[in-house]
Amino acid sequence: MIHEILPVGMLQCNCSIFGDETTKEAIVVDPGDDIADIVSILDKHQLKVKAIVITHAHIDHIGGAQKLKALTGAPVWMHQNDEGLYNQLEMQAAWLRMQTPERAEIDIHPKEGDSLELGPSGFHVLHTPGHTQGSLCLWIPEENKLVAGDTLFQQSIGRTDLPGGDHRQILSSIHTKLLVLPDDAVVIPGHGANTTIGFEKRFNPFLS
Repeated sequence: MIHEILPVGMLQCNCSIFGDETTKEAIVVDPGDDIADIVSILDKHQLKVKAIVITHAHIDHIGGAQKLKALTGAPVWMHQNDEGLYNQLEMQAAWLRMQTPERAEIDIHPKEGDSLELGPSGFHVLHTPGHTQGSLCLWIPEENKLVAGDTLFQQSIGRTDLPGGDHRQILSSIHTKLLVLPDDAVVIPGHGANTTIGFEKRFNPFLS
């Protein structure tokens, strides 16, 4: 499977572009900004986007969704519990002193247990509230990869001091949904370097 990670926007959100070599279909996760760069990668691999998946409704993860949707026609997936947060996009933009991006209509509200197919691989939705109430992760067993959004980072976890955050809840989500995955599973966080489940079990100070 094609997988390119592109840090986008002023907060360098990790946008993941997954593509199947046979079907030439793609899934784009968290297109927060820099849509021209994302499209360039899609064009390089001759990929057609079948879904745009948002791990949570913070502006750095969802800010470019409407631009990408307009260019590709792909539906946008986001958990329903983050609708309220998404309705505060203008306020989020004000915090960062940036222009409010155009708001995308959410086409699909995925929930725990839903999955999205890309070639032979399944992208399984894990609802992991705590950073936000609608935070989700994508577990791809065929690739042994977890797209973690801002739930789990290398030696850290998502902040819980913003609207919708809950420290006890994010720890529960990580322990019950993520740490049960294989130790060698690669974790692609919403920001920063990749890690593994096993490494975080051993060295993440928030999880001891």
